[in-house]
Amino acid sequence: MNLSFIDWLIVFSFILSLFVVVHVSKKLVQSVADFLSAGRSAGRYLLAVSQGIVVVGAITIVGQWEVNYVAGFTLQWWQFTMALVYVGITVTGWVLYRFRETRALTIAQFLEMRYSRKFRIFAGILAFFSGILNYGIFPLVTTNFLIYFIGLPKYFSVAGMDVPTFPIVMFILISISLYFVFSGGQIAAIFTDFIQGVFSNIAFILIIIFCLFFVNWDQIFQAVQTAPPDASLINPFKTSKTHDFNFWYFLIGVFGVIYTKLSWQGQQGFNSSAKSAHEAKMGDVLGNLRNIPRFLFMLFIPIVAYTILHNPDFSSIADKVQAILNGLKDVSLQNQLRTPLVLNDILPTGLKGVFLTMMLMAAFSTDVSYMHSWGSIFIQDVILPFRKKPFEPQQHIKILRISIIGVAIFIYIFSLIFPLKQYIYLYFAVTGAIFTGGSGAVIIGGLYWKKGTTPAAWSALIIGSIIAVTGIILNQIYVDFPINGQYFWAIAMGASSVTYIVISLLTCKKDFNLEKMLHRGKYSIEGESTVVDKAPLKGWRLLGINKYFTREDKIIYFSAYIWTFAWVVVFIIGTIINLTTDVSDYAWITFWKIYVYITIVVSIIVVVWFTIGGIKDYKNMIHILKTQIRDHKDDGTVIRDANE
Repeated sequence: MNLSFIDWLIVFSFILSLFVVVHVSKKLVQSVADFLSAGRSAGRYLLAVSQGIVVVGAITIVGQWEVNYVAGFTLQWWQFTMALVYVGITVTGWVLYRFRETRALTIAQFLEMRYSRKFRIFAGILAFFSGILNYGIFPLVTTNFLIYFIGLPKYFSVAGMDVPTFPIVMFILISISLYFVFSGGQIAAIFTDFIQGVFSNIAFILIIIFCLFFVNWDQIFQAVQTAPPDASLINPFKTSKTHDFNFWYFLIGVFGVIYTKLSWQGQQGFNSSAKSAHEAKMGDVLGNLRNIPRFLFMLFIPIVAYTILHNPDFSSIADKVQAILNGLKDVSLQNQLRTPLVLNDILPTGLKGVFLTMMLMAAFSTDVSYMHSWGSIFIQDVILPFRKKPFEPQQHIKILRISIIGVAIFIYIFSLIFPLKQYIYLYFAVTGAIFTGGSGAVIIGGLYWKKGTTPAAWSALIIGSIIAVTGIILNQIYVDFPINGQYFWAIAMGASSVTYIVISLLTCKKDFNLEKMLHRGKYSIEGESTVVDKAPLKGWRLLGINKYFTREDKIIYFSAYIWTFAWVVVFIIGTIINLTTDVSDYAWITFWKIYVYITIVVSIIVVVWFTIGGIKDYKNMIHILKTQIRDHKDDGTVIRDANE
C-alpha cells in the first residue's frame, strides 16, 4: 500500500467524527419535513459550506481535473465572466427565492402546484431516471481512484479463492454513505457535509501550497510550452485546436447555469432547508465566495500534474506514472487517473492522508445527498401523488428509507457493468440533460410567467429528454461522434425553450395566480419572512439590496461584488490588450502566477470566515430542531381547492 500509519490515522479519525455527528442527527428527526428538508432550519453559512461540498464529489474533482489537464488555465479566463453571471443570479435570488416562497419540498411538488398532478409524476419519473443514470458512474470512478491511489491489488485471496477488489471496496463506500443518510436524512446530510466542507477547504489550501513548493513557475512555464501552438494551456486566445473543452464548451455552460437553476435535483434537499427565502438567497450569495478555494484547487493541481509529466526535471516521476497508465487499456480510465497518480507520488506522509480523507469526504457528501435526493424524489414525486390517503409520518419516513436503499443497490450494479467511454463531464452533460434539457424552461416559466401552461410544460420536457437520450445512445455507439454531450445539452435547452414559449402562447386561456402560489400579499404566511418590495429599482436596490438587509448582509453582498467585478475588469482590459497587441506567453504565465497567489490569500480568509459562521449556524439549527413544533401534514402532499 502507498499510505503510512499516520495517513491511515488521519483518514479513520475523520470518518469516525462523521459517525458521531450522524448519531446526534438521528435524535432530531421527528417528522417527514425533518427527513426531507431538515425542518427548514438551516442558516446561510451552514447551507453554503454544506451545499458546496455536495457538488465536489470525488468524481467531480477527477472530472474537473480531466477538463483542466486538457484546457490548462485558459478556461479560467472565460470563467471570469461566468462569475458575473453567478453573482447576477444569486443577488437577484433567481429561481431559488421564488421556489422557497412556494414552500414546496421538491421541485416536482412545485410542478404539481403550477401545472398538474400527472405532470408532477411524469417530471418526477424523468428527474429520477436522469439522476440515477448520472449518479450511476460515481462509485465506479471513486472506487477506481481509491484502488490505484492506495495501491490495492486487483484481487485478494479468501479461502484459496481470488476475490476481485473493486466490488468489495465499492460496497464499503456505498454502505457508509447509506448508513449516514438512512439514519438522519437531510439533517445528517447537512451536519456531515458541513464537517466535510470545512475539512476539504483546508485540504485544498494545504495541497496547493505544497505543490507551489514542489514545482516552481519556471518549470510550469517550460512544461506548458510543449502544448501545440493552437491548443495553449495559458493563452485563452490561442485555443482553436483544443478539443471538447474550448470556448464553446464554456459558452454553453454560461447559458446552462442560468437556464438550469434548481433543475438539477441531486441536492434538492438543500433547496428547501433554509430558515427562510431570504436566508436561502444569502446562502446562495455566499456560495460565490465559498467556491474560491475549490476552483483554484481544480484549476492548479492538474497543471502541476501536466508540468511533472512534461518537464524533464521530473522524468523519474513521469516514468513511474506513465508505466502505470500504459498498463491500463481503457483510455477513459487513463484520463481519470493521470492527475491522482501524480499526487500519489509527490505528496509526503500526512498530506497524502489529508488528500485521501478529502476525497473520501467529497465522495461521502455527494453520495449522501444523491441517495437522499433520488430516493426521496421517487417517493415524493412518483409514488405519493398516486395515493389517495397520505402515509402516516413514521410510515412515510420508513418508505423513504427503503427507496434510498433501492437507489444504493442500483448504483452499485450500474457501476459494476457500465463501460464509461467518454470524459466524465461530457457524460454528466448528456445524462443530466434528460431532465434539465427541458426542465429549465418549465421551472423558470412556471415561477415567473403567468401565461405558462401545462401543455407547454409537457411538450418542453418531452422534447428535451428525447434529444438527450439520442445523445447518450450515439455517444456510446460512436466513441468519436462529432456532437459531444455538451452540444446535445445546448440543443435540448434551446429546443425546449422555444417549444415552451410557443405552446404557452397558443394554449393560454387564463393567467395563473402566481401571488397565491408564492404566498404573497393576502396569501402570505405568518412567520415566513417575505422580502418583496414594490418600490422602484434605484440606488442600492439595483444591486438587490433592500430595507430588510442587515449590515452583515450588505458586507456579504459587497464582498461578492468586489471579488467578481475586479476580475471582470481584468478580463475586459486583458481582452482589449490581446485583441490589439501580441501578448507573449511569458506575460500570460506571469498573470496566472499573480492570480494564483491572490486567490490563495482570499481562500484562507474565506475558510476562516465560513467556518466560524457555520459553527454558529450549526448550534442554532440544533436549537430550532429541539424546540420547534412539527406540522405532520407538511409532507409534500399538494391539497388543491375544490374549484381548482
